[in-house]
Amino acid sequence: MMIFGNLSEEDITLDLATKGKHSALSKIAVKIARRTGLDDREVLRGIWRRERLGSTAIGRGIAVPHALLRSISSPVASFTRLAPPVDFNSPDLVPVDLVFTLLWPRSEARTFLPALSQLFRFVRAPLIRKGLRLARSSEEVMAILQSEAWSINEIPTRTNGARSVAVR
Repeated sequence: MMIFGNLSEEDITLDLATKGKHSALSKIAVKIARRTGLDDREVLRGIWRRERLGSTAIGRGIAVPHALLRSISSPVASFTRLAPPVDFNSPDLVPVDLVFTLLWPRSEARTFLPALSQLFRFVRAPLIRKGLRLARSSEEVMAILQSEAWSINEIPTRTNGARSVAVR
């Protein structure tokens, strides 16, 4: 998937324990800031500015906190799996455990909505969500997120570093 084309294992956090939505977003912002050299307060401020307009939870246990920032020149993405899930004021009232965080250059705002739409279509597939929830490593998550060849019956994942298997 294009959004996650440059994702590294450092951009993936599995089973992050938090005390709620604010705690989750704060921890995610700090991790992104450290990896990218951005100011963590700027990242968190951008994410919360958008979150105050309405929850970025989209249902089925998924949230996509995001911000348009002037201080970046290329998109930044991360994936976090929360354990346990937290209340994000989701439209379906399901607590969130899968968090896709996107920071987008304000100068490229015109490309943001198509990318967001692509992500929403991707996570609509039940087997994608199941694969992300069952993944045991960052490598498995990367294989799912970077796969362009997934189908409704099979999700490419990696186990033991080399073999590709289907999650059923």
